Amino acid sequence: MDVDTRLLRYFAAVAEEGTLTGAARKLFVSQPALSKQVRHLEDDLGVRLFVRSRAGMTLTEAGRELASRVPALLDDWDEAVRAAGRAARVLRLGFLDAGAVEAVPEIVAEFRHARPEWRVELRQFDWSEPSAGLARGEVDAAVVRLPFPGQERFAVVELFVEERGVLLPARHPLANSGTVEFRELWEEPFAAAGPETGAWREHWLAVDERDGHPVRVGAVTRRPDEWLGAVAGGCVALAPASVARFYTHPGVVFRPVHGVSPSRVGLARPRGRTHVAALDDFLEDVVRRLGRE
Repeated sequence: MDVDTRLLRYFAAVAEEGTLTGAARKLFVSQPALSKQVRHLEDDLGVRLFVRSRAGMTLTEAGRELASRVPALLDDWDEAVRAAGRAARVLRLGFLDAGAVEAVPEIVAEFRHARPEWRVELRQFDWSEPSAGLARGEVDAAVVRLPFPGQERFAVVELFVEERGVLLPARHPLANSGTVEFRELWEEPFAAAGPETGAWREHWLAVDERDGHPVRVGAVTRRPDEWLGAVAGGCVALAPASVARFYTHPGVVFRPVHGVSPSRVGLARPRGRTHVAALDDFLEDVVRRLGRE
């Protein structure tokens, strides 16, 4: 019987959290999708792993047995993947958007100069996965927008800071403004990431900078094309300044915003030595470049 390791990771998260809600937040997936995957695993194994109730998800005897073995199994699998990466000399680097990775090519070039036998494999993720693959173990390091959910579990070096502005429909009354005051946007419908992205979603809705004013969510988006389409259709969205260089739409304009904090971009990786020397060298190159000891 073949079982997808992703299903085991989903199972392990639900077993640890005890609820679909908590596990979905941890994994950056929707609750219905997570529930479907858990049932998929149960169907594959032919056993019930959880007793479902309003209080949460309780492990059955079979579930407890599997939960006791899965962490070691996944650790062994992750080490096997890392060993394969070492043998193939591949460094998997995740990123979210073109603006976030804008300052990295020089760093990657320096790393490849120091380690010419290694290949850097770039993997782009949509906004439903703010850790750019780190949380799921799909990459060795990631260029991310800060903050992101679960950030405390990773070592993060800040790369650069850029101002946030707002994307507006071209027909919006503020579209011709030189600078928009954030409070002028409080009543607007915002294009937002899914609720499972937690701190990421709150940052891009500037929840902490609304003086308690409630957020209106007009659309939920995962990718730049959906995001721009939602704004062209009448929503607004906070965005990093680099969006004006990398993403365009005839029905959308970008304007600076006064009253919101900037966006910070960082390089994140698992804490501690990773046993992938090239990954550690990559981070050390970043530290030296930024002059941070």
